[in-house]
Amino acid sequence: MRPHLSISRRTRRTPFSSRVEAAGASGYTVYNHTLLATSFRGIEVDYWHLCENVQVWDVSCEKQVTLKGPDASRLAQYMTPRNLTDAQVGRCYYLPMCDENGAMMNDAVAIKVNDGHWRLSVADSDILLWAKGLAVGFDLDVEVREPDMYPLAVQGPKAVELMIRVFGEGIKELGFFAIAPFMYNGQRMKVARSGWSKQTGYEVFVNNPEIGTQLWDELFTKGQDLDVRAGCPNLIERIESGLLSFGNDMGHETTPFEIGLDKYVDLDADIDSLSLPALRKHTPTKQLMGLVLEYHRNLSNLDVFVGEKKVGDIRSQAYSPKYMRRLAFVMCDLAALDGATSVEVITDQGKATGHLTSLPFDFDALGLSACR
Repeated sequence: MRPHLSISRRTRRTPFSSRVEAAGASGYTVYNHTLLATSFRGIEVDYWHLCENVQVWDVSCEKQVTLKGPDASRLAQYMTPRNLTDAQVGRCYYLPMCDENGAMMNDAVAIKVNDGHWRLSVADSDILLWAKGLAVGFDLDVEVREPDMYPLAVQGPKAVELMIRVFGEGIKELGFFAIAPFMYNGQRMKVARSGWSKQTGYEVFVNNPEIGTQLWDELFTKGQDLDVRAGCPNLIERIESGLLSFGNDMGHETTPFEIGLDKYVDLDADIDSLSLPALRKHTPTKQLMGLVLEYHRNLSNLDVFVGEKKVGDIRSQAYSPKYMRRLAFVMCDLAALDGATSVEVITDQGKATGHLTSLPFDFDALGLSACR
């Protein structure tokens, strides 16, 4: 018998939970204390549909942490080594959020509402508590809270057409990682050109649960001929796209340099960032890399070897039906690896040889062509 997920008030439902259940969610996880569907018709069926059509995702688990007050920008800057000095209103910014040792606390998407108001769309960790602690510890004039807001994602190559039908032609003017207000049934909602996939996509920040369920239903009504379905972040698609997951591919023991986020760390910036002093002195001892296995085999464990020597461990992995390879993210010990690119893993059919590569995967450079 497979274990089941017990749901209580500690495991928060969302305004869309009834719709997700009615759509046939076949698996759930808990993300930021909130239910998140993980599959509907099966991960591979869901994957192909996402790549070819359009899906609506309940991603209310992407909790919003707001920083409001005269010191809001100061607190936002403390929390990241990325220089926010020239951040613009109406833009989204991907932020590694790091502690005083340079270790990752979260990787959030930050939205600058105005000079005294930032909103953080956070990954799976309690950033609300950390932000409150920093605000108190640094005696900042800022209110930190989690508003009632429920992101709804529309993802896939037909997402633009569906969003036009619901929000109007103006949606086409929204550039990547831009955010702007749109009206829906008399309710003003922010819409961002973003989402946790590399397909075309949007996120609607629903601020009224009743209007939100109407929006869900209208997306399905107006998207019938587009074969719209309920969906969720897809493991296969995110690994193919090189999208990282906090808690899986990185954690509190990881620095931005070790997971390929160097370009989001401004070492030379003259800013008050909690983590920059430590990061300026940091020399990485490990590195997250991609692994390509030729065979479709199930892994018996997550260790990676060169000969008999363990050189790393697999953090996330999935079989790619598009490239007919098993793909994985591996955290490698640089000293143990010693420049090797050919490694071995243990599968249910014995040892298998794989090739290490940089992330995100460059399928053209790897000589892999999509089969569909």
